[in-house]
Order: sequence, then C-alpha cells, then structure tokens
Amino acid sequence: MPASRRGSGSVTLPTGQTIAIHTRTQDEEDLPHATKKTMADHLRKYDSLFTLTPQRMRMIVEAFTETLELGLNKPNQIVPMIPTFVFGWPSGKEIGDYLALDLGGTNLRVCLVTLQGEGKFEITQTKYRLTEEQKQEDGQKLFDFCAECLKTFVDTNIGEGPGQLKPGQSLPLGFTFSYPCSQERIDHGELIRWTKGFGATNTEGRDVAEMFKRSLEKYQLPIQLTALINDTTGTLIASHYVNPRTKIAVIFGTGCNAAYMEHVKDIGKIADLGIDPAAEMAINCEWGAFDSFEHEHLPRTKYDAVVDDTSNKPGEQAFEKLISGRYLGEILRLVICELIDEGVLFLGQNTYKLEKPYCFDTAFLSLMESDPTDELLMVIGIFTHFFALETTLAERQFFRALAKLIGRRAARLSACGIAAIVSKQGYLEEGCSVGADGSLYNKYPGFADRVHEGLQDIFGDKGRNIITHHAEDGSGVGSAIIAAMTKNRKDAGLYLNV
Repeated sequence: MPASRRGSGSVTLPTGQTIAIHTRTQDEEDLPHATKKTMADHLRKYDSLFTLTPQRMRMIVEAFTETLELGLNKPNQIVPMIPTFVFGWPSGKEIGDYLALDLGGTNLRVCLVTLQGEGKFEITQTKYRLTEEQKQEDGQKLFDFCAECLKTFVDTNIGEGPGQLKPGQSLPLGFTFSYPCSQERIDHGELIRWTKGFGATNTEGRDVAEMFKRSLEKYQLPIQLTALINDTTGTLIASHYVNPRTKIAVIFGTGCNAAYMEHVKDIGKIADLGIDPAAEMAINCEWGAFDSFEHEHLPRTKYDAVVDDTSNKPGEQAFEKLISGRYLGEILRLVICELIDEGVLFLGQNTYKLEKPYCFDTAFLSLMESDPTDELLMVIGIFTHFFALETTLAERQFFRALAKLIGRRAARLSACGIAAIVSKQGYLEEGCSVGADGSLYNKYPGFADRVHEGLQDIFGDKGRNIITHHAEDGSGVGSAIIAAMTKNRKDAGLYLNV
C-alpha cells in the first residue's frame, strides 16, 4: 500500500461554523491528479490574464478621468456624476442634535447624532428589521413603516440626560436613501429604479422625499426632512469632519462607488441654476458604471464576460463587476470549472456542487489568502465542507495563488478609480486622505496595501501622498452632519431653491 499523510486542524467558515479537519491525503501516484508542474503551467497563463501592468493602469486612469469630466458636463451619461446639493465641507463647528434615517438593504437604522464640534460626536442608534414583504409592498406603506420606527425611536429616547431628546424638541433629519435618484435639490429625489432586492410598488419615478414627508405628517412627528443623501456622500462628509485631510470617499463592498468635492464652475450641466461658480459641491460619482456597454478600457477576461452576460443587467456596471465582493468568488469559480472541463482538476470526483453559479463566496478567497498553515488546512476545509472535494497540496497552492491574482486585480483597478479623481482635482502634490469603507476594504487581507501599491505604480513615489483610511459612518453620522450643514445654509439664506 502506498504511504499516506495525515493533517489536522480546525477552520472557521464564513457561516461562523468551526469545523475540525482530519485529512488523509494519499500519495500523489495513487489518485488521478494535477501535478505541481501542471498547476504551475496553468498559473502562468492566469498570471498574464489577471495582472495589470503600471502602463495599462495609467491608460485606464486617463480614460477614467475623461469619463468623469463628461459626466460633469453632460446629463444622462454612463457615469452620471450626480450633483448632491451638499455645499462645501463641514466647518467642524456644527453642533446640536440631529436625526438620521438609513433605509438599507436589510435593516432600517435610526440614529440620534449629537454633534459636539471639532470632529467629535455621540451617536445613539436602533436597527429595525425589514421583511421581504415590506420591500415589495406599496411604497407609501414602506415609508409609513419608516415613520413608525422613527416615532418609536423618538418616544424611547425622550429624557433629560445626554444622548436623549428633550420633550417636544423639533429636529432636522438626514435621510440616507442609497438607491439611484435624480435630484433637483437636496430635500428631493425622484427614484430612478430600486436595487438591492427592493421592488416597492408606486415608487419608481416619484419623489421619495415627498412620500416620506407625508408619512411624517401622518405620525405627527416634529421632524423636518432636511436632506436626502447617498451613503457615499455621507461617508465623504463624515470622514472629512473627523479628518480634514479627507478629500475623497470610496466604498468597496458588494458594490463600489466614490464621492468627492467639485468646484461648481466645473459642473457644466448645472450652469443654469445660478449657483456661485466659486462654490463647491459634493459629487456622487456612481462610478461602478465606468466602461459599461462599450467595454473599451477595462481588461476584461472571458470569465468577466460570462459574469456580465449571465448577470441580471448585462452590459451595465462594468467596473463594479471586476472589483466588487459580489463577483470575485464567481470569477474564481469559472476558472476552476474551466479546468474541470479540460480534465485538469478533480478527476474521478463528483464536482456538481461547484457548478452552481455564485456558490463560491468571495469570503472563501479571503480565507484562502490568509491561510497560515503549510498544508493549507483552510483551503482543505472549504473544498471538503462545501463541495465534498478532496484536494492535493499542489491544487491548494494553485487555488490560493489564483485567489491572490483576482483579489490583487480588484485592488489595482480600485486604485485606478482613486487615481482618476486625484489627477482630475490636482491632489497629488499636496496629497490627501481617502475615506474607504465596505467589506472588501475592511475584511479582505492585503486589499488596502494593494491599493496603495497600485497608486505608487500609477504615480511613482508621489503615490505615497495618497493614503486610504477606514471611513466614518456615512449613513448615520454623515447624514446628520449634512442635515446640520443644510439647515445652517438655509438659515443663512443661501441657495434656497436647491
């Protein structure tokens, strides 16, 4: 009988389960398998497919910058560059109690934010679970539920202590509504389309701010809806409030987006609104759509094309599909499936569990990259527990290297987006901070380091002047700060029509 090796350990999976692993890996002559040399040959092919050279990155940045300019000057562009009517940076002197309401994909969150000035704040918050029925029922009912939760929160937090509302106190509210809206002013937003699994009827094409105000009146709440904002814009303002070197905010999670502060004189499409050209306004880029439809600039592989073709919106969100946590695991799964079809991997084993689209979670890539063991026990755990597949060490090393290539490409493309805003705004010499949030940025090992490496490949040593940091809570704190800024602006009689 051939010799066998034993390995053991435990693995914590994305589901939170900890599983014990006892493996018996037979000698490689005993099973049909991919040898170390075979896997190394394949890895070279994928290395060339997924690696972005500094020269290619600089070409992408140039095209990206032109796209940003186009979106600022013409309406209805692929990257829409949405004016937010958030004017300028917070002064740091904003103080007082403000409410924030965040209608997320899973929860409704209500916050009481006490701004204390100089970048300091206190926050009290409660989350309310949204049912699948509420996401699909009549839109007015959905906003009634939001108002009902707000009333419960207010009633619960009335008192005389710190972090409490005074009886009868009237408060401004910032409403984080992160679904595509066209805005003509800050307290207005016409819903273009629902995303994130929502489908509430009688809402698309209507002013969601007006619908919510109607619900506030119904529940007789002493609250004024002051600002309707996108979470990325809130992230920009909250991060600058705490760290004034912050000039850009980015989200790298299930989706991807960016916001930054633009000179009104450079937003050609709102020239007719009569706003002081010297003023500044935050722009919500919605940059996940970069290079959609035409696919002229991004380095799409055949695997990316399959992800796009089989998505619910083919052709759209081209940049997002190469970067976001929603898609990275699927890209890796498609490569593995191709090698199975070519007779390279898992010979003699049943691979049907790997054939289901999106069964390979992006969290698996994180786990594979961070596996500290020589035998790669984490990788063993993933393939045995979820897919009932035995792996050789050569295969596991290949899977980890492939995960690294796909994760690194996502980070380097993310750096291209940041670099486009930096180039356009001339931030390179003096440098700036970038407030970054989202599951990829926060949880994927080495993602932030690879973004910084990418910025240096694009800009040379000066790329070190651009530093990302964990962003502040945009949908809570940022929303409240924007409500405060908007109230102060309107009290001062500035731009009352927007």
